Amino acid sequence: MPASPTAVPVGDWREPASVHAAICGNDPHSFWLDAGPDAVEGWSWVGTGIPETDPSRVRAVPLASRTPDEWAAGPFRGGWVGWVGYDEGARRAGAPGSASGSASEEETWLAVESFVAFDHSARRVWAIGPAEVATALAERVRAATAAPTVADAPPTVATARDTPDEYAVLIGRCREAIRRGDAYQLCLTTRFEIAGVVDPVAAFRRLRARTPAHHGGVIRADTVALVSASPERFLEVRGAVVRTSPIKGTRPRSADPGEDAALAAELRASEKERAENIMIVDLMRNDLSRVCEPGSVAVDDLLVVESYPAVHQLVSTVSGTLRAGTTLGALLEAGFPAGSMTGAPKLSAMTILHDLERGPRGVFAGCFGWVGHDGALDLAMVIRSIVIRPGGAYVGAGGGITWRSDAAAEVAEVGVKARGPLAAVGADLPHGW
Repeated sequence: MPASPTAVPVGDWREPASVHAAICGNDPHSFWLDAGPDAVEGWSWVGTGIPETDPSRVRAVPLASRTPDEWAAGPFRGGWVGWVGYDEGARRAGAPGSASGSASEEETWLAVESFVAFDHSARRVWAIGPAEVATALAERVRAATAAPTVADAPPTVATARDTPDEYAVLIGRCREAIRRGDAYQLCLTTRFEIAGVVDPVAAFRRLRARTPAHHGGVIRADTVALVSASPERFLEVRGAVVRTSPIKGTRPRSADPGEDAALAAELRASEKERAENIMIVDLMRNDLSRVCEPGSVAVDDLLVVESYPAVHQLVSTVSGTLRAGTTLGALLEAGFPAGSMTGAPKLSAMTILHDLERGPRGVFAGCFGWVGHDGALDLAMVIRSIVIRPGGAYVGAGGGITWRSDAAAEVAEVGVKARGPLAAVGADLPHGW
C-alpha cells in the first residue's frame, strides 16, 4: 500500500462540475464520481488516473477488516476507479458470455493517487495525495471558475436490438422457462445504440441535470467512457461490513402530486414487484454468506420505496461481516454479476438470458466505482447509463420477468428506464418504445 496521503482543505465550497473542468479538462484518463447536483449528503470525487495494466492487482486487494483511522476527508483515500463489465463476470461465474467488443469494456481500472474529495453534508472540499502534490492541487481547485455551459445534443433517434414486439416474445420465453422450473425470475435486457461522436462529459452533465442520482459519474478510459446516473449501490465495504442494496420494482414519476403518490403506493403494494424484490434479497443473502461470518448476514431494509426525478424504485438492503482476509476478487466471485441484473437461480438465469438476448451487455449490468488501497470500496450498478466508444454509444435497459409479468407493462418499463440516458445524448427512443 502506498504511503498515507495528505488531505489539504481547499476552503470555500467548490462545485464538482467546475473543479472537473479545471483539473481534468479533456484528459482521456479521468473520473468524476458524483453524489448529485443538489446533494446534501454523501461524497463526490474528481481526478485523473493511470491505466492499470493488471486488473488482478485490484482483485487481490484484501478488503477492510477493521474500523479505519479517523480521517475527515472521506472514505476514499486513493486506490482505483473503474468498472467491471457484465460479460466478463458471467464467464467467471461459469455462464456463457458474449464478447463485449473491446478489452476495455470487460474490465478497466485507473490507478489514482491524487484527487479532489467533496463532502456534501459539511460543504467542505479536500485535495488529496502526496503532500506536495495535494498542496499544488488545492491551489488549482481554488482557482477554478464556473464550468462552461453545455449545449443540447443534436437530435437523433436510437436504434434498438429488439422491437417492442420482439421483446414481448422474449418475455413469453422467459415465462415459459419459469413455468418449466428453470428459473424463478429473469432480468431480461435489450440495447439501444446511437451513432456518431459523443462527448462523455457533456453527456454526463445533461444526464445529471435530468436524472440526478446518488451514484452518478463519468469515467474516461482512453477510447471508452462510462456515463451513469445509477440509483443502485451494488457493494459497499466499510470496516468489516459489506452492504448491498438491490433494486427490483420501478414506476415512472408524475408531475401531478396525487398521481405520483398513487404510483409510489401501487409500487409498494404490488405483489409481483414485492415477490421479485424478495427473491433477489434471498439471492444476495446467499451470495454474501459465501464470504461473511456465519450468522452475520441480515436484511437491514426491506421493500423501501426510493423516489428519484424520473422513477420510483423498490429497494432493499442486505449486509454482513466479511471473513478476515477476503479479497475484492473473492467478493466479486461470490456476488457478481449482481442478482438484480440476472435473476434466480443465478447461473441458470444467466445461461437462459445469454440465449435470449443474443448479444453482449458490455459494461451495462456490470459495476463501477472505487476500490481503496485500504480495502474500503463503493461500487454501483451500471444502470441508467451510457457507454461511449469510438463511433457511437449504447444504452442498456431491461426488467425482471416473473410468471406474473405483463408484457405490455414490462415493455413500457424498459422505455422509462432508457429514456433519460438516451435524452442526454439527444436521442429519442425508436418507434413503439
